[in-house]
Amino acid sequence: MRRSLKWLAVATTIGMIFILIGGALVTKTDSGMGCGRSWPLCEGKLVPSEITPALVIELAHRLVSGVGGIMVLVLSVWSWKAIGHIRETKFLSLLSFFFLVLQGLIGAAAVIWGQSSFVLALHFGISLVSFAAVFLLTILIFEIDKKFDAEKLYIDKRMGFHIMGVSIYSYLVIYTGALVRHTKASLVCRDWPLCLNDAPSLPTNMYEWVQMGHRAAAGLIFIWIGYIFYLTIRHYKEQKVLYWGWMIAFILVSLQVIAGALIIFSRLNLYIALLHAFFITCLFGVLSYFLLLHSRSKRNYK
Repeated sequence: MRRSLKWLAVATTIGMIFILIGGALVTKTDSGMGCGRSWPLCEGKLVPSEITPALVIELAHRLVSGVGGIMVLVLSVWSWKAIGHIRETKFLSLLSFFFLVLQGLIGAAAVIWGQSSFVLALHFGISLVSFAAVFLLTILIFEIDKKFDAEKLYIDKRMGFHIMGVSIYSYLVIYTGALVRHTKASLVCRDWPLCLNDAPSLPTNMYEWVQMGHRAAAGLIFIWIGYIFYLTIRHYKEQKVLYWGWMIAFILVSLQVIAGALIIFSRLNLYIALLHAFFITCLFGVLSYFLLLHSRSKRNYK
């Protein structure tokens, strides 16, 4: 039975990644209204008469999200019964399904009634919370903590501060990145990392402020994670889960920055843009795992 649960956990985690990347694809291809003002059907029909690329992308995303929602529900209930004795299981089970339903409702509301770019930018972040909860459930099911001897891990106040701070801050970075997409400000600055546009100056309109705000936020999280990795090498190298975890986080944030630059240089290449969304998804998963470790460390060393 536990083996089947493991397979479901892996499949659901992968499914959540497809939901996140699919949502990014819908936004980047401007396919949000591919099915018109109709939800969950397209143009109010089970089989639309006129098939367009935007309709296919939007409908595929809805189907993947629907299947993913069922998988998350099954995983949540099954995990509750199988490993409910583990302290975090019930909370993560509720969190994963609640936030997946919430992002679906926001998506439906955007289709039916329309939403401002500032509200739509929350959509990706809400989906990320659901993904993180599913990812952490998968870690619990596979007993990754025992393999890394993470239950005996001690996280001091300095490392705890950085884990909490950079995890919360990462959500701001994610929101500003989503806002860039939803305000269509991706190419408002033709240069990188500054927004020169042939005349060096401060941003002159909202779109340039949104773009440069995201770049500044992304630059800061790159420096912050780099600094945490440096601290880990200096003071926590013997704690393997921290050492390898922050190494992976630094690699992911570096790839994220590189992808962000290549989006500008390639003039919004779709595949690079989707990689950009994939890297931040993986990074958020790693940071969520650190939050779990920090929570356990505080409990074990009171």
